[in-house]
Formats: sequence, C-alpha cells, structure tokens
Amino acid sequence: MGRFVEGAERSQTTLLPECLDDFIAEDNTVRIVDAFVEELELASLGFEGITPASTGRPSYHPAALLKIYIYGYLNRVQSSRRLERECQRNVELMWLTGRLAPDFKAIAEFRRSNGEGIRNVCRRFVMICRDLKLFTQAVVAIDGSKFKAVNSRDNNFTPNKIARRQEQIEQSIQRYLDALETVDRTQPAEVEAKTERLREKIETLREQMGDLNRAAELLNDLPEKQISLTDPDSRSMISQAKGTGVVGYNVQVAVFARHHLIVTHEVTNVGNDRTQLSPMAKAARDAMGKKKTKALADRGYFSAPEIKACDDAGIAALVPKSQTSGAKADGRFDRADFIYIGRDDQYLCPAGQRAIYRYTSLESANLLELRTYWSGACPHCLLRKQCTPAPYRRIRRWEHEAVLDRMQRRLDRQLDAMTIRRRTVEHVFGTLKHWMGSTHFQMRRLGNVSTEMSLHVLAYNLKRVMKILGFAKTLRAMKLAGA
Repeated sequence: MGRFVEGAERSQTTLLPECLDDFIAEDNTVRIVDAFVEELELASLGFEGITPASTGRPSYHPAALLKIYIYGYLNRVQSSRRLERECQRNVELMWLTGRLAPDFKAIAEFRRSNGEGIRNVCRRFVMICRDLKLFTQAVVAIDGSKFKAVNSRDNNFTPNKIARRQEQIEQSIQRYLDALETVDRTQPAEVEAKTERLREKIETLREQMGDLNRAAELLNDLPEKQISLTDPDSRSMISQAKGTGVVGYNVQVAVFARHHLIVTHEVTNVGNDRTQLSPMAKAARDAMGKKKTKALADRGYFSAPEIKACDDAGIAALVPKSQTSGAKADGRFDRADFIYIGRDDQYLCPAGQRAIYRYTSLESANLLELRTYWSGACPHCLLRKQCTPAPYRRIRRWEHEAVLDRMQRRLDRQLDAMTIRRRTVEHVFGTLKHWMGSTHFQMRRLGNVSTEMSLHVLAYNLKRVMKILGFAKTLRAMKLAGA
C-alpha cells in the first residue's frame, strides 16, 4: 500500500502505554466541562448522593454523572443507553470520567432524581455569564415554542376528538358488516379466509371503541377536558408555525439580544403565551442583575395586566397590540382613529365631535375597570355608517390605558423592535429543535421535561460563551467560577 498514509499494526505491542491525556487536545471542549463541574458546589445546588453511604455497593459521584450528561447534550447524545455505549468507547468521555463506565440505569436514574440540582446548575452558569459582564445591555427577547412530548396524537383525547373518532369507527364497522353480509351470501367455500379477516377487523374496531368510551369517562372527571395517556402532563397545542396541533409543552425563553444567550427559560403545559410576559421578564431581569430591563415580545404576549405588571417592576415592554377588532376589516373606523385628549378626559372622533365619559364597568374576563365614552352627536352624524352599525360608537378605555400608550410610543420610536426580537430568539428555538431531533423531549412528566430542557439550555449557553470569549478565556473563567 505504498504512497498511502498507513495506520499502526493492530497486533503491535508497546513497551509503555500512552497517557490518556495525550489523546485530548489542549483546546478540547471536555476540558471546559471538567473545569466547570469541578468548581461547582454540588451539595448546595441540591444534588443527591454527595456523601457516600457507609454500607452497600459504592455509588458513582454525582460530578462524574453530571459531566457525562453535559458532554452528551453538547454532542447531541441525550439517550442514557447511548451514553452508556459512549462511556465504553469514546476517548473523550474516558478522559472526562477517569474511565468510568456506568450502565444506562445509573445514568438515567441520576437525571431523574436530580432534576432540581441540574436546573440550578443551568442557573449557576447564567450567573457566571453575569459575572463575566456578558450582559452589558438589559435587552431581552421573549418567545415561546411548542416542543413535542413522548405522546402521540392518537394517545391524546379531547371530547371533540373522541366524538369524531367514534363516528369514524361506527362508519367503518358498518361498512365491514355490510361487506361481511355480502360475502356470506356470495362467496364460494374456498375463500372463507376473507370472512375471518373481516371479523378480525370488526373486533379490533370494537376494542378501539371500548378504549374511547373509557377515555371519555376519564375526561368527565377532568376540569381541562383533555387527557394524554403516555405523558399525562403533555397537552395538545396549536403550533402557529406549522398550523397544526402538537402534543407537547410550551417552552418559554428570554434571550439576551446582543450575545443570544438564554437568560432564563420555563417549561409549561399552557398552550398560549398570554400570561407569560411579566414572569419571564422579571426572571430575566433578576438573572442579569439589572434594575431596569427592556423586554421584546410578539403579539401573542399582549395582555394589559401583564404589561402593567412589567411597568410596575421597571421593565419597559415592547409588545404590538393584538388586532382583535373587526371594524377596520369591515371598512369602518378603527379605535386608533379616535384621539384621546388627556386634559379633558375625552376622545376626538374622525367627524370632529367629542366623545365624553359616561360610566365605568368591570370586564368579567380580566376584572379590568373600563371607562366608556360616546358622543351625543352620533345618531345624526354623516359618518356614522363608516363608524358603527349601532346608534352610538362606544369607546372603552382601561383605567391604566396610559401604560399601553407609553408602550405604543416606545414601539413607534423603535421601528425595528420586532425585527430584533425575531432575529434574537427564533434561531435559538431552531438550534435547540435541530439538536433534539424529530422526537424533541425523551422524558415524561413536567418536572422531568424541565430537567431535560435545562440540560439543552446549559449546552447551548456553553457553546455560545465559547464562541464569544474563545476557548482560553472560557476555560480560565470556569476555573475561577468557584473562587
């Protein structure tokens, strides 16, 4: 095999074995993982098994298992069985763990029983980023995305879904019964197998009908009127990006606008984002250690009470208003065409008339105090058909509407706010879902899924910091983290 690069002879023995450290380059990522975990105070972070038992078989130290998981999520290896194989053949993991090779049960049990500790490690890394002065500007983009759970659509039931499926099964059973009757009258003796096959299909459909009836009985006792059989905490949600339903979880993230670091995250099984703005914005502000923060979010987060809560906390929210009125679509004047005059507490309508305050009411849905205005000139106004089909055009104003007006002025001044939000947070979700693969989450129940998401976020942030600072500065920062 002349003129080719040749490998070493497999049967060749050496006098002295090579050092395992020689196989790991000086700028290998595992050195940062090792330095980071070694400086953590695992006991204070909530990990179990820090103090070994005096009897029984010795256990693996939590630091070794944590290193395995961080390495696995950095390299898109999330399965405990795959991590077991990697520990036996991967030189980087051999170096990282000192040639330890735990079985998949020990690896999986560590992740399952140390959820709080793993989530605290993720928070600890964000604190390290704060100590490194990476959060120079207090601007975050907030968004949510639907991640698939370990639960197929066929194992998720709602009353409407059960009714539709029962109707389909009844039609299929009737079709097979009609076919069976036809076969019984016309078939020759040698094709008796067709009759047996039709009976088997009918029996299978009747079993499915029984399962649906049992699921319907369970739904009657549930306030949400939804049940998932494989992962009980997962919910059927509408994925706006695809326009289809997803059985999974709604993952909320707040991403730092400059460096695209995930400042904070939360996993929920609520399908909408309406109540998530102020909790995520406050958590991001506290994580960055800032007194004031600017939070960018899309229309799905528009909620007057949430924006007011952000304003009270010193957080400047920038959320476009939801387009819920059908007046503009019908060719009539929109509410934005009515100008509020603060000193007089009146509205100026497009016809030049003044709409004055009439009464205050309480909105039942959100318990908001709404002030109602209208003009006495409405019945005889020449523009009434362009304004309202009713005798009077009523304008309702929230008692804290000034908060929303200030937010709108901020949006008018920063026209690229939604562009910054989109380019900051959208690629984060794309990256995470690409790493996760087609199945997304591999664990069940909300607590375990939150743990899994924390490992993904930790791996993502670690890669981002290495990209921002470079290998040498990141390694030095990890070594100084515990000082």
